[in-house]
Amino acid sequence: QRTFDMTPENRKRAGLILIVLLFAAPIATAYILNALGWRPAGMRNYGTLLEPPQDLSAARFVLDDGKPLGWKDAEWSWTLIALTGPDCAQKCLGRIDELRRARLTLNQNAYRMRVVVLDETLPADALVSLKPVMRARDVDSKLAALRPHDANDVAAVLIDPHGFLVLSYPAGYDANLMRKDLARLIKG
Repeated sequence: QRTFDMTPENRKRAGLILIVLLFAAPIATAYILNALGWRPAGMRNYGTLLEPPQDLSAARFVLDDGKPLGWKDAEWSWTLIALTGPDCAQKCLGRIDELRRARLTLNQNAYRMRVVVLDETLPADALVSLKPVMRARDVDSKLAALRPHDANDVAAVLIDPHGFLVLSYPAGYDANLMRKDLARLIKG
């Protein structure tokens, strides 16, 4: 019967193995949890993540001044689009104002976010007090399926700087939770 001797060489090996295990254990744990689909609560978005993202780079969106809404620009802007239901009135304008204020909460990064309203029935002067919110038309009706059906309701979508629709917020979304998503994306 042979016993294990703790020679200085064996102690060094055991110490090295212990150090490797201390560093490998958290990595292995993270890999396993990720493979099982677990994410910490702080890492989840409120909006619905679209997988795969919908490519809107070829879709035609025209601003009120007749210019196309371009996705790629010098300031690398994200676009938050408000999709209004039929008959957008006072409540609808209040929801659009929430989107404008969500943009303002980004502070020095607010320039990286633009807010666009897709609504052809809304009078142009209704958005004057909500500057810099812009209005556009969805010429190809690419986002028609995401529009709310109830009158005076608003849904929203977030489009990345390359023209990919990445997050969707259905009618009745919580503006405070949306702000957290925007802050993580824009500031991060």
